[in-house]
Amino acid sequence: MDKIYVFGHRKPDTDSVSAAISYATLKKKLGFNTEPRILSAINKETKYALDYFGVKEPLYLNDVKLQLKDINYHKNYFINEKSSIYDSYLYMLKEGLTGVPIVDSDENFKGIITIKDLAKAFIDTKVEALNTSYDNLLKVLNAKEINRVDEEISGNILAASYRSTTIINNVKFGHDDILIVGDRHSVIEYAVNSNIKMLIISGDSEIKDKHIEIAKQNKVNVIRSSYDTYHIAKLISLANYIYTMKKTTGDGVYFDENDYVADILDVNKKLRHTNYPVVNTKTGKCLGLLRITDLDSKNPKQVILVDHNEQKQSAIGLEEAEILEIVDHHNLSSLTTVSPINFRNMAVGSSCTIIYTLYKEKDVAIPKEIAGMMLSGILSDTLILKSPTTTDLDKEAVHALAEIADVNYEEYGLNLIKAGTSLEGMSHEDVLYNDFKLYTVDDKTLGIGQFFTTNFEDIEKELDAYLDTLDREAEGNNYFLIALYITDIIKNGSYVLYNRKAKDFMELVYDKEIAEGEYIPDCVSRKKNVVPLIMSSFDK
Repeated sequence: MDKIYVFGHRKPDTDSVSAAISYATLKKKLGFNTEPRILSAINKETKYALDYFGVKEPLYLNDVKLQLKDINYHKNYFINEKSSIYDSYLYMLKEGLTGVPIVDSDENFKGIITIKDLAKAFIDTKVEALNTSYDNLLKVLNAKEINRVDEEISGNILAASYRSTTIINNVKFGHDDILIVGDRHSVIEYAVNSNIKMLIISGDSEIKDKHIEIAKQNKVNVIRSSYDTYHIAKLISLANYIYTMKKTTGDGVYFDENDYVADILDVNKKLRHTNYPVVNTKTGKCLGLLRITDLDSKNPKQVILVDHNEQKQSAIGLEEAEILEIVDHHNLSSLTTVSPINFRNMAVGSSCTIIYTLYKEKDVAIPKEIAGMMLSGILSDTLILKSPTTTDLDKEAVHALAEIADVNYEEYGLNLIKAGTSLEGMSHEDVLYNDFKLYTVDDKTLGIGQFFTTNFEDIEKELDAYLDTLDREAEGNNYFLIALYITDIIKNGSYVLYNRKAKDFMELVYDKEIAEGEYIPDCVSRKKNVVPLIMSSFDK
């Protein structure tokens, strides 16, 4: 069963991470191969929750772009370098290939042979050297074993085309000679007495017993072929090991399973090859062959989105993945899918509240640690049930989950929120992107961050530096507006910071002059108190 990745948005908060973990657990209990993932580093608050309930942090997922491993390429399609040229041709013919990678005995990649390379071998009339095995010769020449001395056969190929007396009187055979001869017994006797490397008897001709005995004594390899001398001379070079041919490697190009399909297509636009070896670049092992036409047969990564439904907030390459489900409590975006999916969207304070409902609907018992994570997500998103986004269903879920997790939700919730408010070790960018979401209106991109604290004074001391960071990030990312809401959970309000170029727009949003760092009472929910106000301002 294919793996299904469950993840929240790119800047994961506690609700997002908890939802991914909880929903992946539910789906696994229902028989699916799910795995929770995160798209970037978790914040201090989320780490507190994970540590408190002893839950392992999900692995990082860089993207869900289509990779070569998602393609049905020709896995394990390769030939051993000691296969004959002839066998290589038959292999390509049988599998319908125009090229095939070559490997050694340990399946290490050595090169690639194409049908063009084989065509050159077939029409090459130079029959001079042979480097192959005894078995290859038996197969290619349709021969039978008469006397086997060596497994490896290397030497110079000769054919007995002159008169016997001419050969005996004028040709001096050497230990590396391989002679093709018919039923010319005097030449055969001369050859085996000369300790040649191999004797190839053509046309199923007879060889005398005494000559076989001499061959055995002098360690001469002997085979007998059903083919005549002419055909043996034409075929024998095809018995050579495939590695003796000039091996091409697609201009030195091969691909790893982790390479992106988009990058492969870019390379192929320049090279225009039909076949590429697939190699594990870490081990050097050949995994198979990619035909460019294989790219049409793909298995996109399967994903489930939680706590978001907007592409800009999701994993890189989402358009190349297959979205199976979405579980979210935010407004709908313009995200589209190829086929119908299960989409659970509810007007509640937390995605974990929806997942709690799904556990109940499926009648699946909630493990203690998972109850703790869902509880953490709801308490975080609803500010311990004080946010205006809080619903009766959120309250019901909190009380039920707190009982399963065996915690006092108010005490735990306060400690959870406090864990995320510490500025220790955080840069200005860390504060901005701690909980950050992107929105699009027409052709404008807006970035809105939120950070919870109990001590705004620490940020106020470096207000100009924070504003410089907002200006720099807005300019560098071409954001129309980038705002940071510093939410004081004790005072139940937020201090607002924004990039300086957005001053006129922010005054339009609040219908008054709004100073940098100004306190806005009863502003604690980005979803309820911030985003609708900003979005409606575009109509003005």
